[in-house]
Amino acid sequence: MSAYVLVDVDVHDPVAFARYRELGVPTIAAHGGRVLARSDDVVTLEGNWSPRRIVVLEFDDLEAARRWHASSEYQAARELRLSAAHTQSIALAALPAS
Repeated sequence: MSAYVLVDVDVHDPVAFARYRELGVPTIAAHGGRVLARSDDVVTLEGNWSPRRIVVLEFDDLEAARRWHASSEYQAARELRLSAAHTQSIALAALPAS
């Protein structure tokens, strides 16, 4: 069952964030994931959530997403992200179509 990681990103240091992307994006594929969407063109349809940038990743399952996030390869990139942007993220498993 596929799993998705949704990340709300507010970049405050574009130079450091660019370096994060150079290091971090390859770790996604290395763990069986892929970037489905990334955009600064985000529209709030309901509620008070006003993200600046959204990133959507897909993995085979929640365990794969967790392994990627906890991996030593990603942790090096993650430190750059933490210094370059405020982020919030969640992982969720897709439900089978009914």
